[in-house]
Amino acid sequence: MAQRDQLDRETFSCSICLDLLKDPVGLPCGHSYCMKAFTPRPVLKKNTMLAALVEQLKKTGLQAAPADHCYAGPEDVACDVCTGRKLKAFKSCVVCLASYCENHLQSHYESPTFKKHKLVEPSKKLQENICSHHGRVMEIFCRTDQQIICYLCSVDDHKGHDTVSATAERTERQRELEVSRLNIQQRIQDRKKDVKLLQQELEAVSRSADKAVEDSEKIFTQLIRLLQKRSSDVKQQIRSQQETEVSGVKELQEKLQQEITELKRKDAELKQLSHTEDHIQFLHNYPSVSQLSEPTDSSSINIRPLRYFEDVTAAVSELRDKLQDILRDEWTNISPAVTKVDVLLSQPEPEPKTRAEFLKYSCEITLDPNTAQTQLLLSEGNRKVDGTGQQQSYSRHTDRFIDYYQVLSRESLTGRCYWEVEWRERVFVSVTYKNISRAGRKSEFGHNNKSWCLDCSSNRYAFRFNKIETPVSGPGSSRVGVYLDHRAGILSFYSISETMTLLHRVQTTFTQPLYAGLRVYYETTAELCKVK
Repeated sequence: MAQRDQLDRETFSCSICLDLLKDPVGLPCGHSYCMKAFTPRPVLKKNTMLAALVEQLKKTGLQAAPADHCYAGPEDVACDVCTGRKLKAFKSCVVCLASYCENHLQSHYESPTFKKHKLVEPSKKLQENICSHHGRVMEIFCRTDQQIICYLCSVDDHKGHDTVSATAERTERQRELEVSRLNIQQRIQDRKKDVKLLQQELEAVSRSADKAVEDSEKIFTQLIRLLQKRSSDVKQQIRSQQETEVSGVKELQEKLQQEITELKRKDAELKQLSHTEDHIQFLHNYPSVSQLSEPTDSSSINIRPLRYFEDVTAAVSELRDKLQDILRDEWTNISPAVTKVDVLLSQPEPEPKTRAEFLKYSCEITLDPNTAQTQLLLSEGNRKVDGTGQQQSYSRHTDRFIDYYQVLSRESLTGRCYWEVEWRERVFVSVTYKNISRAGRKSEFGHNNKSWCLDCSSNRYAFRFNKIETPVSGPGSSRVGVYLDHRAGILSFYSISETMTLLHRVQTTFTQPLYAGLRVYYETTAELCKVK
C-alpha cells in the first residue's frame, strides 16, 4: 500500500515544485507541470484528464509522505497507533496511557468521549502512572505517606490517611513552586546585585592598589633622590676639602723647594769662599755670604698616621645603620596596613580540634641571634636556648634584649600557625610584636600591650598580658603547643602529653605581624620542637 502511494505521488507530482500538480499543463514533449510563467512563454495546453485525476486524488486524501524528521528515532516518543515506521508522538494521554502522533490525536480533539482525557507532552514514563499493585491509574496523593496512589490503595493500605486528588495536590505544590521560583528569582536578583557590587569593589581595589603603588614609587623615588643628593653633597664636600688640603700642601712644597734651591746656592757660595786663599778678601766677603735667609716655618708639618677621611666613612656607615633600623621598624607598620585590606569578610575557618588537625598548620621556627640577650646560648640550629649566665660573643645590634633572658624568632607569623615548645624548670612562651622594647621593664614579655605570654613552671601556669596576670589550670607537662590564627585574632596555648588540653585562649585583634618569643632563667632551657 505504501509503495502504491509512493508510486502515485511520483506519478502525479510536479517535477519542478515536487508537490501534487496544481493546474497541470502539458508540453509538446509530453511532460506535465504546474501552470507557471516563462519568458519566453512556451506553448502550453491544459491537460484536462490529468487535472481531473488530481482533483479526485485530493478528495481521496492522498498527501505527501512525512519527511524523515517526522519519524520517531531511538530517543523520541513514538506514536502507539502508527503501524510500520512510527511517527513521533505529538501528545501523550495520561488516561489512555498512550502516545499519539498529530494525525492519530485528532479523535481526542473531535470526539466527546475523550473530552475529559488529559493530554501532556510526549512521555516514555506513562507506565509510572499505573499502580504496580492494582494496575490502575494513580490519581490520588497520600499526604500521610507522601506518595501517589490509586483509588484501591486509598481504601486498602492507605485507609484513613490524609488523601487528596493528584490534581489538588499538584495545585497546592504548584503554588509552593511559584513561591519558590519567586524566592529563587529574588535571590538571583540579589546575587546579581552582589556580583555588581563585587565588580565595583574589584575595580575600586585595583584603582586603589594602582594609586598606592604609584604614590609609593613616587615617595621612594623622592627618598632615593634625597639620598643621591646627600651622597652628592658629601662627595662635593670631600672633594672641596681635598682640594683645599692638597692646595695647602702643594704651596708649602713649593716654598720648601725654593728654600732648598736657595740653600744650595748659598752652600755653593760658602764653599767657594772657603777656598779663598786671600785672608783679607775672605774676611771682607764673609759677612755678606754667610748671612742666611729666614727659614720656612715647618711647624705646620706634622707627619703622623692620619685617618684623613675615614671618619666620614664611619659617619655615613652609621647613617646607613640608622636608616636600616628605621626602615625595618616602619615596615612593621607598612606590612600590616597592606595585609589588613580584606574585601570579602568571609567566615573564619573552624579552629582545629585534634592534634593531627593542629599539625596541619605546623611551621618551622628558628631563633634570631640578633635578638638574644647576651647571656643566652643558642644551639640545635638556633631552635634551643640555654640560660648560661655567661657572656656570649654576640655583635652589637639594636634588636638585642638587654635586661631579660629573652629571644625572638627570626620568622614573622601571620595566617594560621602552630608550634610546640619543650622546656625544663621554667619558661615564658610568648608571641610579640617586633617593636617591643629591648630594655627595661617594658621589654619583659607580658608586661606591655605588645606581647602575650604563658608562664610555665613545674607546679603552675599563668597567662600575662599588659601587666595583668591570670592564673591558668591544667595538667602539668614539659611541652606546650601554641596555635595562632592571626586574621581571626585567636591565640591558644595547649598542654601536650598523651592528650591535648587547652590551657588558655585569647580572642583579640592583631595589628602587626607576630614573632614567637622565649624567656628562660639561669640554667633553664627551652626548645622549639620539630613536629610532623
